[in-house]
Amino acid sequence: MTDPSRPRWVRWPRTVAGPGGPGPLAYGADYNPEQWPRETWKDDVRLMQQAGVNIVSLGIFSWATLQPSEDTWDFAWLDDVMDLLHDHGIAVDLATATASPPPWLTTKHPEILPVDHAGSTVWPGARQHWRPTSPVFRRYALALAESVARRYADHPALAAWHVSNELGCHNVHDYSDDAAAAFRVWLQERYSTLDALNHAWGTAFWSQRYGDWAEILPPRLAAANPNPTQQLDFKRFSSDALKDYLRAECAVLHRVTPDVPVTTNFMVMDGDKGLDFADWAGEVDFVSNDHYVVVDDRALDELSYSANLTSGMAGGERWFLMEHSTSAVNWRATNPAKPDGALVRDSLTHVAHGADAVCFFQWRQSAAGAEKYHSAMVPHAGEDTEVFRTVTRLGQHLRRLAPVSGTRRKPARVAVLFDLDSWWAAEQDSHPNASLDYRREGLDWYAACLDLGVRVDVLPTSRSFEEYDVVVAPVLHLVPAALRDRLVGFVERGGHLVTTYFSGIVDEHDHVWLDGYPGALRDVLGIRIEELAPLLDGEQVTLDDGRVGTLWTDRIEVTSEDTEVLAAYASGPQAGRPAITRRVPERGSATYVSTRLGAGGIAPVLATVLEHAGVESELPSALRGRVELTVRADETSEYWFVINRTAEDVDLAGLADAADVLLSTAGDEEALRSLPGRGVAVLVPR
Repeated sequence: MTDPSRPRWVRWPRTVAGPGGPGPLAYGADYNPEQWPRETWKDDVRLMQQAGVNIVSLGIFSWATLQPSEDTWDFAWLDDVMDLLHDHGIAVDLATATASPPPWLTTKHPEILPVDHAGSTVWPGARQHWRPTSPVFRRYALALAESVARRYADHPALAAWHVSNELGCHNVHDYSDDAAAAFRVWLQERYSTLDALNHAWGTAFWSQRYGDWAEILPPRLAAANPNPTQQLDFKRFSSDALKDYLRAECAVLHRVTPDVPVTTNFMVMDGDKGLDFADWAGEVDFVSNDHYVVVDDRALDELSYSANLTSGMAGGERWFLMEHSTSAVNWRATNPAKPDGALVRDSLTHVAHGADAVCFFQWRQSAAGAEKYHSAMVPHAGEDTEVFRTVTRLGQHLRRLAPVSGTRRKPARVAVLFDLDSWWAAEQDSHPNASLDYRREGLDWYAACLDLGVRVDVLPTSRSFEEYDVVVAPVLHLVPAALRDRLVGFVERGGHLVTTYFSGIVDEHDHVWLDGYPGALRDVLGIRIEELAPLLDGEQVTLDDGRVGTLWTDRIEVTSEDTEVLAAYASGPQAGRPAITRRVPERGSATYVSTRLGAGGIAPVLATVLEHAGVESELPSALRGRVELTVRADETSEYWFVINRTAEDVDLAGLADAADVLLSTAGDEEALRSLPGRGVAVLVPR
């Protein structure tokens, strides 16, 4: 894992940041002029200026256009676009164009194509059809990256480098022979000896003991469920393989243009795809993320959670929202348009959590191709549309928010922990309940904080959480000894820990902590569980206070005299036994919730913990749950982002009376009283 103490994210796109200060917030989109005739380009820059666009990502999928054949190059069109953008005051986040190899390359070298777990080749025709461990692909891709870097190293429009695009979105798990060879090397570096690997993988089970490194394969299609630690290590390896590829491109760009910052766009909402972005963050000069809203009643809270997590991965520094959508996407079974107000609200929610750039996929909606029904800043219907009028209005809002640029998100007193190893391990096969949803449980606890009007940070477990008053660790399934010691020390120093069912169960090798669940956390919680008791789909249990639990129960025995029962089961096989416990030693506390309660059922538990910790909402009681409050600050100023979580008007009297209004999407910055549904206000406390 990358050293968390290494300095990170110290360079921002240079053309966006002015010489007199941090500069304006960046605003723009992916721009794909190669899809359009030249006469469209001048219209594009006219509309970009009208909308307030000051940066675009360029050339992301242009490899086949830049290099039509192995020995043929065509930079003329890109030269013209770079010049045109610069002439109109628009900076460029220039891609290395390596995201998808051209047909001539896959025809000449089919050995670069990925292989799925059943041994079938993943063929060209879409995108990202390359093996992360292919030395052949890397040779061609790095040559392209160097050619692009040398060509535009001194171009005045160049603001930053954009490595590939959404690394691993479609090719994270490759099971080819190249991957098998690289996996063996990775395992040798991790374990050193076969004896250590055999112990870690528990190969005495099912006669899997390895006598030679050459015998080891990726977890390809097998007669039964593959070795669980082999699966977990392959996920870790796959993330590291793409990180190594990222490093290779970064090294080329830093060598050719040492003063130009480099980034790549993460996808933190898709952690189950197998990429450890918290670990990757130290490899880039500034963190970037892509986010697309979910289509359900959790959409805004999920967006806030993901933006919050991105800030946590960026160490609280400002970050770049590289992609989100103006309206509908194209890849779901049904793709509804965003409701009125959502485009601006979604964008400003990211800014509230530390984004100093708001960009979309894409600038002009494609007329052809797989994403032609994906919304854009300029839709098929053109500029005389509500979408374009709204993105222009957003540009005006972002210009008004220029004072916020360069500020950091102010830390909260409560943190929800995010642990990718636990996500990977908890949702593998052969477990007590296949319906377990790691991210959903974390989102429930996050939403419960918002419902109580309490600011909260989302942090990877690799980041420091010791300074928080309350730490919530939902489904923290995989707990190495070092993390256990950090959590125990947190409680011993007076911190308040909350965790849930299926936590503390296994170590870093996916080996069960013995002598009773929840294993690594058993002593700090003061409980012992002999047997896990998951519920069937659709089955419910009732607690003695009327709350309803689903998914899981535990057969809990209280083992410490300072552990109290906060709620017991009133129905089901565990009736009469503890459902929620809290250990209260001399300092701090440790709370355990043994069933899935949902955000509404969690809130009373959380309220009790917050009261015990002395954490109160900063919002007036009438606003708690109706708005989300996020604070950005520097040495001299604070900026309160107040985001309406509802579709109804919210009365801000009282809160607004104590502050000056920097921005209100209601349009009345001078006398703010009411915030419309899906509205956002940015206040400067007096």
